[in-house]
Amino acid sequence: MRTSLRAIQPRFAPAAWVSQLRTGIPRCHSRSGGRSLCHRARPPGHGQSDVPPTPSFAAISEAISELLTHLAIGRRFIHIHDWGAAVGLQIATQAPELVSGLIIQNANAHRTGFGPVWDAVLKFWSEPTKENEAAATPDLTLEFTREQYTGGLPEDVAATIRGEPWVEDWRVMNLPGRMETHRALIGDYKSHAARFDTIAAYLKRWQPPALMLWGRHDSYFDIAETLSWMQDLPRMEAHILDGGHFLLETHAEPALSLMIEFIKETQEMHPDRRPGHPGPVRGAQA
Repeated sequence: MRTSLRAIQPRFAPAAWVSQLRTGIPRCHSRSGGRSLCHRARPPGHGQSDVPPTPSFAAISEAISELLTHLAIGRRFIHIHDWGAAVGLQIATQAPELVSGLIIQNANAHRTGFGPVWDAVLKFWSEPTKENEAAATPDLTLEFTREQYTGGLPEDVAATIRGEPWVEDWRVMNLPGRMETHRALIGDYKSHAARFDTIAAYLKRWQPPALMLWGRHDSYFDIAETLSWMQDLPRMEAHILDGGHFLLETHAEPALSLMIEFIKETQEMHPDRRPGHPGPVRGAQA
């Protein structure tokens, strides 16, 4: 980083997957000279956190909002990825005045993002039977967990993934209560889709500065979603990279450079979005 990090505000990311912690956080920490520029809030029921009694995105959003308040984190950049979008965007719409910017990484907030892989999920939402639930949760296998990392990637790009991170994801998925939590959240993602109009209204009114980092080979969210984001946020800085759904597994360094530069430039162009406006802010990222 070429500027003092004391003027840089926290980046907060409600990420759901081990890979985001494995690839992004150590690099962010090293780039910040050991300061807590980056903080990651692991949602309840993920990683080593306790399984919530009734898993829902509303409950997760409330828990993370309480954490932000407890840590006295005021203004923040929110990094959304995967179904972390359901959490991050709910937090953003509830306190839009505290959002300094959005970092959008393969995150869905429009119907256009639902590609063919979502057909079974959409059917489950309309007909919530056990059979449809089973068809909507094929990721509850080691093979599909691996596919989320490598599916659609050119071989040379897939070869740059360090180790086998899907093995750790699968281990975590098999901890007590994790499968049930995942099934519940697949069903509850319908509540996120029901909020698309609310999210669109928030984006239209507030036009938060935004950076898009998108892996073009994502087999989970359709690339048409990128155009929907750009229509909502016409001044957004957008980068389509030669990666997949877990972009940071293959492009952590260029992605992090773009994030840090975006945060720095946003605060230079909008001094009111710096820490201290309206009050002092402590470091954070997730």
